[in-house]
Amino acid sequence: MSEKAKMLAGELYTADDPELIADAAGAVAWMAGYNGMPPPTPEGQLALLTEGLGSVGRGATVRPPFYCDYGYNIHLAENVFLNFGCILLDVARIEIGAGTQIGPGVQILTADHPRDAVLRARRLEFGRPIRIGANVWIGGGALILPGVTIGDDAVVGAGSVITRNVASGQTVVGSPARALPRSMPDGPANPGTRR
Repeated sequence: MSEKAKMLAGELYTADDPELIADAAGAVAWMAGYNGMPPPTPEGQLALLTEGLGSVGRGATVRPPFYCDYGYNIHLAENVFLNFGCILLDVARIEIGAGTQIGPGVQILTADHPRDAVLRARRLEFGRPIRIGANVWIGGGALILPGVTIGDDAVVGAGSVITRNVASGQTVVGSPARALPRSMPDGPANPGTRR
């Protein structure tokens, strides 16, 4: 089994494999073009995103600069919005549901490393997929760790560190993030940032 196949299967792999190095170089070249371009039309941006990512729904917006490992493991549904400076480490699949809004500087990290020092010394790593549901709001600077699922209609407060699954409709804040009571008032006092 190739190192890329191991990576995609969530098994231990080495990232310095020639095929993965070539894939990463392709992503770097795509990001350089995407991040350095003048503001495109919505149609032009969709075409560029479709070229660099696994799948992109209509109306999806990704404000540059944007950073990823490979691109092909990122799947955005329609009307997803990612604000400036987001980082998606996509050694495993990242799915983001329709209408989800992600604030600036959010990091979505599927990449993980063995806890065993001997395995780490052999430069082995692995990834765990992340799924973010529809109509989720993730505040600026949040950090989503490997293997997490965030349910539909959830809210993640700005700067929160998500270490475990978030239920549909739940609001979580803090580091590590904890659920808030569902009776929290709506409006400017909510724990996120604009988009």
